[in-house]
Amino acid sequence: MDSRWYGRRTDCCSFSLFLTYEHVLRRALERYRIPIHLVDYRHCCDWLTVDYVQPEHQYDDGLRVVAMIKQYLQVTKPGIIFGNLISVIGGFLLASKGEIDYPLFFATLLGVSLVVASGCVFNNYIDRDIDRIMERTKNRPLVQGLIDPQISLIYASVLGIAGVVLLYVAANPLAMFIAVFGFIIYVGVYSLYMKRKSVYGTLIGSLSGSAPPVIGYCAVSGEFDAGAAILLLIFSLWQMPHSYAIAIFRFKDYQAANIPVLPVIKGISVAKRHIILYILAFMIATLMLTLVGYAGYKYLIVASAVSIWWLGMALSGYKATNDKVWARKLFIFSIIAITSLSVMMSVDPTSSTETVLAYLR
Repeated sequence: MDSRWYGRRTDCCSFSLFLTYEHVLRRALERYRIPIHLVDYRHCCDWLTVDYVQPEHQYDDGLRVVAMIKQYLQVTKPGIIFGNLISVIGGFLLASKGEIDYPLFFATLLGVSLVVASGCVFNNYIDRDIDRIMERTKNRPLVQGLIDPQISLIYASVLGIAGVVLLYVAANPLAMFIAVFGFIIYVGVYSLYMKRKSVYGTLIGSLSGSAPPVIGYCAVSGEFDAGAAILLLIFSLWQMPHSYAIAIFRFKDYQAANIPVLPVIKGISVAKRHIILYILAFMIATLMLTLVGYAGYKYLIVASAVSIWWLGMALSGYKATNDKVWARKLFIFSIIAITSLSVMMSVDPTSSTETVLAYLR
């Protein structure tokens, strides 16, 4: 065998292909009684119309394609998309009250996914300078130069337009309008200006974070009623302690990038007080879904238990010896809390007559 086979990196794909060709070759040589040691394998590969180096090149090309797809997927922030879809499902099923329009359901999920993905890509583009400074974001594809910035803008635009058109065609203009509203707040107001300039950036950004469940709700209802308003309030209030917890356990990152979040500007003690106040407001807002008649008592029990537990964790921050560890636990539970609420409003919607207020009347 040609000695150059031994000096070349061997991968599973190229080596298995070579063994296949070798097997065919050996059978042919045995049939015509040609001594195997007289054969130059390179010429045999030519005889079989095979370039013995090509399989390795094809394998490397395949790896590059997979890596590129992974990079373009990464800039859409799949974790954020998934989290938003859970809230979309909650809002959609809350409004459906057990009568699910499945084509509308899947179209709404896809439309919101595309709009959220678009916003995340734009955010990656806008934040390239500060992402380079922060430890958790310094390896993002746009920071590393793995994706051309101009291409990322085209990519984001295509995703956003596709999502908006889908929501308009498959759902209704109201759902599309709320998606556009959330997108403008996140990209145009929060990412471009408030995040870098104001301590109130988190508050403004919370409006965009509350849009997905409202989109899901309005895709079914076709109107912005009390249920939609309560969802907007619940998810906006939830965003605040969730975001402040991140800012506390990522304090050094935000400080290094000069991002004016509350813990950095006012101090962690002030942020802890704000967290408690927002969780209290969140508790009241979650109860309103049952009181006004949009969710049942199973939802009420779970919402109450989750909110009380979350409040207890927030209060324990005053005794915490390690703020970073405490904030990370608070952040993790915030995800559990909002997921629990989304699940319960999905499985336990109710009619407007089955309310506490109705019984009081």
